[in-house]
Amino acid sequence: MTDRHEPLVDIRGLSVAFPAQGDEPVVQGADLTIHPGECVALVGESGSGKSVTARSLLGLTGDGARIEAAQFRIRGRDARTFREADWRRLRGNLTGLVMQDALVSLDPLRTIGQEVGEVLTEHRLVSGGAALTERVHATLAKVGMPRPAERARQFAHQLSGGLRQRALIAAAIAAEPDLIIADEPTTALDPGIQDQVLAVLADRVREGAGLLLISHDLALVARIAHRVIVMRAGRIVDAGSTQEVLEQPRHPYTRQLLAAIPSAASRGSRLASARISAGQGSSTIEREPSPPRAAVEPRPVLEVSDIAKHYAHRAAAGQTGTFTALEGVSFTVRAGEVLGIIGASGSGKSTCAKIVLGLLEPDAGEVRLLGELWTRIPEPRRRPLRRRLQYIPQDPLSSFDPRYRVADIIAENLPDTGARGRRARVLALLNQVGLSGGVIDRHPRALSGGQRQRVAIARALAAEPALIVCDEPVSALDIGIQAQILDLLADLQGRLSTAMLFISHDWGVVQHLADRVLVFQDGRIVDQGSVADVFGSAIVNTVPGRLSAA
Repeated sequence: MTDRHEPLVDIRGLSVAFPAQGDEPVVQGADLTIHPGECVALVGESGSGKSVTARSLLGLTGDGARIEAAQFRIRGRDARTFREADWRRLRGNLTGLVMQDALVSLDPLRTIGQEVGEVLTEHRLVSGGAALTERVHATLAKVGMPRPAERARQFAHQLSGGLRQRALIAAAIAAEPDLIIADEPTTALDPGIQDQVLAVLADRVREGAGLLLISHDLALVARIAHRVIVMRAGRIVDAGSTQEVLEQPRHPYTRQLLAAIPSAASRGSRLASARISAGQGSSTIEREPSPPRAAVEPRPVLEVSDIAKHYAHRAAAGQTGTFTALEGVSFTVRAGEVLGIIGASGSGKSTCAKIVLGLLEPDAGEVRLLGELWTRIPEPRRRPLRRRLQYIPQDPLSSFDPRYRVADIIAENLPDTGARGRRARVLALLNQVGLSGGVIDRHPRALSGGQRQRVAIARALAAEPALIVCDEPVSALDIGIQAQILDLLADLQGRLSTAMLFISHDWGVVQHLADRVLVFQDGRIVDQGSVADVFGSAIVNTVPGRLSAA
């Protein structure tokens, strides 16, 4: 039984350095305490030291890390004396880890059931195959996994991003550990699945577990965390109760993070320019306006007419059933318009995007691009129009050829004008998306997440497209970089009048950027209209109101 009075984690003056990468510590003088039944949130931008701090609690900072602390106690034991065997006993049994990228974290050669059951067999927490199977299925059901028995037999690549993340969370909580470390656990999930995952984590906290939550989603933090710690450049700059930090931030950096959250209130303004001005009894967000946009033209760029897509799948008792991914979906994107698509995981958003991109054929209906038939035609007929339709993915690194440098990636979409002309055009495009020419000969692995996303945007713009499909382009970015990318997309869209199909699970992002919204559910459009009509027109321009709206 966990003693609720004794801290699970009690650290004073933590410093972590990697001498091979330089003498400057990546975490400096950090204090961290987590009690049973408490959720502590670590927030801050990429490179602030959040993940390194969290990994130090598991002995996973990596080879060559130099860890120093005046005090470093986990479950009452001095972790400074731990050997590797001590850390192994700690992981899974006493401490569970939920990572952001489930596809990388899950073993591609093992089923989901084997992944979830590993910690139970490794620590001999369940005896007998039947009991193990029952526990695995119950854990999957607990995190909202549909048809858990069927999912347990599948592999990670057979699941959607949301289902993979739920499987990863199930593996982390299967042994009911005393401490859960969740590093951006809901980044790839839609609001409905986020609610399920948060409910599971909140239940474990109520049962007495401690939770260290790392997230750039401050609205999510506000819903579950008891205390918040804000990190910047390896140091803690703000800390306190959730209400104190998010409603009465003391440090300018915390205020800047809060002000950069997108919502209906930020429409027509630059997120990266946002500042909080303190007044009597309230704090108001001030922003610079975005450049004026050209009016949306009535001319259609994309016409989707009554498309449908069905898949056969194995149902109960070995029978074959039919899964409806899309049914009767119709919409139009006009020149210069930003059309947002939202919906739960499995609602058909990604299937629709694949059909629009010409990567998947519909079973019924048709798509027209710039007035030309786009679906169910041979690829050679599509090729002349391919350049006019571009794609910005959620994870640009996986879409880049790892052998290519930035210049090669962008130049793929440029006409052949000779080596000198192509390089000049690549430099101009890099400048257009706010990158210096110094990155032109670098590999994408050597770039930050925000820089890689800017390269993906430059690659799309190189083709001078009429329509860009954006699939969760900012969901994996921290608040500050997200604000910069959204400002960039808004500026480019306003200046070039390029139409966009913007897919996102973040309602605040869609409210900030889109002109119209489609709501998908179970493969159908269940609501559509202007942002004000779909989301409501109430806008509160104060910090507490902005958090709830976001």
